Amino acid sequence: MSDIVIVKPENCVGCNACVRACPVPEANISKQVAEGKFITSVNSEKCVGCGACVSACSHGARDYVDDTEACMSLLGSEKLILLVTPAIKAVLPNKWKDVLDWFRKKGCLIYDVSFGADICTWAHIRAIESNQIGNVVSQQCPAVVKYIEAYQPKLLQNISPIHSPTLCLATYIRKYLRRTNPIAVLSPCIAARMENEETGLVEYNMTIKKLMEYFDKNDIRIPTSDPNVYEYQFDEQQGQLGSVFTRPGGMRDALHANLPDLSIANTEGVSVYQQLDMYAMMSDNKRPQVFDVFSCQNGCNMGPGTGSRQNVFDVSNIMKNVEKNARERRKGSGLFNRGGDDKLFKAFDEELQLADFIRSYRPGRPTMTPSDEQLQPIYESMGKLTDEERHYDCRACGNNTCREMAISIFRGLNTPNNCIVHAKSVLLASHSTLTNKHEKLAAITEECLGLSDKLMTDIEQIGNNMTSIGESTTKTHERANVVNDLLKNIVTFCNGNPTMDEASVKQLTAILETTIKAFGAVDDNVNVTNESSSAIKKSIDQITEVIGKLNAVLMESESQDLQ
Repeated sequence: MSDIVIVKPENCVGCNACVRACPVPEANISKQVAEGKFITSVNSEKCVGCGACVSACSHGARDYVDDTEACMSLLGSEKLILLVTPAIKAVLPNKWKDVLDWFRKKGCLIYDVSFGADICTWAHIRAIESNQIGNVVSQQCPAVVKYIEAYQPKLLQNISPIHSPTLCLATYIRKYLRRTNPIAVLSPCIAARMENEETGLVEYNMTIKKLMEYFDKNDIRIPTSDPNVYEYQFDEQQGQLGSVFTRPGGMRDALHANLPDLSIANTEGVSVYQQLDMYAMMSDNKRPQVFDVFSCQNGCNMGPGTGSRQNVFDVSNIMKNVEKNARERRKGSGLFNRGGDDKLFKAFDEELQLADFIRSYRPGRPTMTPSDEQLQPIYESMGKLTDEERHYDCRACGNNTCREMAISIFRGLNTPNNCIVHAKSVLLASHSTLTNKHEKLAAITEECLGLSDKLMTDIEQIGNNMTSIGESTTKTHERANVVNDLLKNIVTFCNGNPTMDEASVKQLTAILETTIKAFGAVDDNVNVTNESSSAIKKSIDQITEVIGKLNAVLMESESQDLQ
């Protein structure tokens, strides 16, 4: 099955709005990607194409695909058959006739799906009257059909075997009008693509929204006309009460016009899927003869493919006028006589074969539901260890209950990290760990700063000692020069006085005393140098000790981080 709903990952923020809006449990796959971001993709096999997620996404991450571009490329080369649903009157009240005129000018044949709805009504009535069908679920909504096939296959025996109005018309065109042209449907339904592919009766599905976007993109201007005129010259006759099929209760009212005592219940909106689950559990004697269901709130007229800003009151008023016009045409055409016989249906009896409008269905592959024992490790991975934690049911993940979330994780459709309660517990644990590490780091920093101050003091002492050594070395050099000069004078004096008198001896003695003092000064400088060198060695030893302590502190910090 082709993709219908698509995802634009660059726009997805992982808010789970699509999961919350989705009425089925297996249509979305949430995964954590780079940098902790969550992306929710679509499981096409399980998606029913209702479009609820497209409407719910406010970030432009969800869209749908249809065949508008493909149809436009055919115009001019193929004589396209266009089937138009009556919803177009509610979506484009003052443009719908002009849109159809635009297609007719392009060589298209235009048919009214309302006429197909009349055939659908006739087929149901004849099947009910002949007991060929019992209590049935209507199947005019392709999303409902896909749901039953994928999630409630046991209801396949209850879903109506009569084709939808669109496919009844397509069958009529193919089998009775014998036209082989490619057929396209113009409607607000994005799920119609599924029934087209499954039955092969229709080639293309165009939505009104994508068509109008195409017109805007290609600067195609569609004029407006009187919105109060509800008739149009189709290539086959315009439908009668089939015109109201697109609103809630439309099928009910069309059936009641011929079988007023028929037991019919109708419902609409995404809650219909829960009601179908309830219907599946009911005994047959409690079921209505016809259960008429729409996936879209307010029916097809406000489906995801409308692109319309019409509100529910505008649509309701338009459909009342459409119904009024259909009833007037029905009376005025003489199709309903005083005896209560519907002449249109009499004509169908003469022309059509009920068997031609019957379809079959294909059950989907069921997905295993895990046992409580299988869910146990899933709950643990979510940090849900108590019964209370397993029933928080906050719905932040998009699922209605924690159990549904656990089942989704079991099936590979979600991840524990997408559970906000689990994420909070992980965040709090991480915060606590970071707080402890911060406190340890603060203590380590304080100790390192103390060692650094000690190191600076020792380095300053080394600098002072180096200055002392320099000064002592300079003085030693000066004293050595003095001693050298004195010794030279003694030698000269002795050489010049081979015989010394008392005065010479005194003079020599003075020179020697001066020399002794000079040697003393040199000795003092040497001692200073030795003391400074000793102090330097001591400071270096202290610095080495400080560096050793600093390394020990840093090694301890690294070891704690690894733990």
